[in-house]
Amino acid sequence: MHSTLVIFRRELQSYFATPLAYVFIVIFLVTAGALAFFLGNFFERGQADLQPFFSFHPWLYLVLIPALAMRLWAEERKIGTIELFLTLPISMCAAVLGKFLASWAFAGIALLLTFPFWITVNFLGHPDNGVILASYIGSFLMAGAFLAIGAALSALTKNQVIAFVVTAAVCFLFTVSGSPIVLGFLNGWAPEAVLRTIASFSFLTHFNAIVRGVIDLRDAVFFVSVIGISLFANAILVDLKKAD
Repeated sequence: MHSTLVIFRRELQSYFATPLAYVFIVIFLVTAGALAFFLGNFFERGQADLQPFFSFHPWLYLVLIPALAMRLWAEERKIGTIELFLTLPISMCAAVLGKFLASWAFAGIALLLTFPFWITVNFLGHPDNGVILASYIGSFLMAGAFLAIGAALSALTKNQVIAFVVTAAVCFLFTVSGSPIVLGFLNGWAPEAVLRTIASFSFLTHFNAIVRGVIDLRDAVFFVSVIGISLFANAILVDLKKAD
């Protein structure tokens, strides 16, 4: 645990040591606000909730989270510091977990900075704050799932651009796996059990259930499971690729 915390602090500080953190946060806040107010018709709907704000999070994460995750391991491999990094007196588990938690905490900081939206909707009406809190938790869990997938894929290549593109593509498939885009292609020749299994991997389905205020433990377990499996794959891939 001590090693994990050391890596966590080191990685989190590295974000704010460069303009990356500030650029990411500004883009996230501005884009999230623009989507909610202009495309989500935040004021025109006349309802005191943050549904227009959260409904765009999966699509916003599809662009921004891969950009955050692509540097986690690809950069270490590109500049040749991965072997030195892994020779430190830390376990592979601590290295993978520390890096992931730092990036997840950074994403959480960006999400927390959207609190003016919550204040605004309470000023304008009487929203269900329990639903809003659940939506924030769901968004944070979804961001973690995106990051964990991106971290694993970042370990596969030295090129950050490739890591970004592959992560965005894989996360897009996870996001829309329960939509007609995917199910329509498989419908007619794939067994019903296969269709249900593929649909159950949809980030949109699980996230939208939380945003509607349906707090189901299965949705939280789904995102936590994706994070756990991805981090396990991340550790294996780092170990396999560290000498490349």
